[in-house]
Amino acid sequence: MAAGALEPHVDEIIRTDLPRTFPDNIYFNHASASEDDDAYQQQLYRVLAAYAYHNPRVGYCQGLNYVAGLLLLVTHSEDTSFWLLKVLVENKLPDYYSPTMDGVITDMEVLSELVKEKMPDIHSHLNSVGLPWTVITTKWFMCLFAEVLPTETALRIWDCLFYEGSKILFRVGLSLIGRHKQDILRCDDFASVVQLFKDMTQDSFALHCHDFMQNVFRIPGTLKRSHIERLRSRISEEHRKAKEAKASESKTPL
Repeated sequence: MAAGALEPHVDEIIRTDLPRTFPDNIYFNHASASEDDDAYQQQLYRVLAAYAYHNPRVGYCQGLNYVAGLLLLVTHSEDTSFWLLKVLVENKLPDYYSPTMDGVITDMEVLSELVKEKMPDIHSHLNSVGLPWTVITTKWFMCLFAEVLPTETALRIWDCLFYEGSKILFRVGLSLIGRHKQDILRCDDFASVVQLFKDMTQDSFALHCHDFMQNVFRIPGTLKRSHIERLRSRISEEHRKAKEAKASESKTPL
C-alpha cells in the first residue's frame, strides 16, 4: 500500500506512535520480533500514512494506531485494514478522530449521563472524589477498548461495533462500571479510583470474553439507540452554545 507525501508533522507523529503500539505483542515488539514480524510496524505505518493522505480532514489522531494495529493483527492485510479503518472512522464513529474530537468528547459525556441515570450513586461518588470522566474513559473510546481489554474480548466488542454501531461502547462502559460498583464506592480518593479503573479491565471478568459479552447485554439493561441520540443532540447543542459564548466573550472589548 502506497501513500502520497504527508505533511512532515503528521509523518513524525505517526512514526513516534509506532513503537508505542502494542509493545507487549510479539508482532509489534521490535526487540522480540523476527525480521518478518518486524514488518508489522512498517505495515502499520503504511496503513496510517495512507489513511492520513486519503482523509486529510482527519489526518492522524492518536488512538488510530491501536485501531489500525489490531485490524492488522486480525486481517494480516494492509488493504483490508485500510478499508475497515475507513469504515470505522467515517461511518461508525464520525467525528471521533476529527481535529476537535467532538464525537468522542460528546460520547464520554453521554456515558456519564447514562451512569447518572442507571447508577446515580456511582455518578455522585465519582464526582465527589473529583474524577473527570475524561480521565477514566478517553482511552476506552479513542482505542475502542483495544489496549484496554484483553484482545479476544476487544475483538468480540468490535464484532458488535461493526454490526450494530457505537451503542456497544456504552454497553461495555456501563457493564465495567456496574460490575465493579461496590469496589468503586469503596474508593475514597482520586488515585485509588484511577487505579481501580485500570485494574478492572484486566481482571477475570474481562478475560473470559464469552461471559463478559453476556454481561454486556445484561448488566446495563435497556439501552435504546433513540435515547443515546437524544443525549448526543442535547450535549452537542450545549457544546455549541458554550463555544459561541466563549467566542463572543473574546470579542468583547475590555
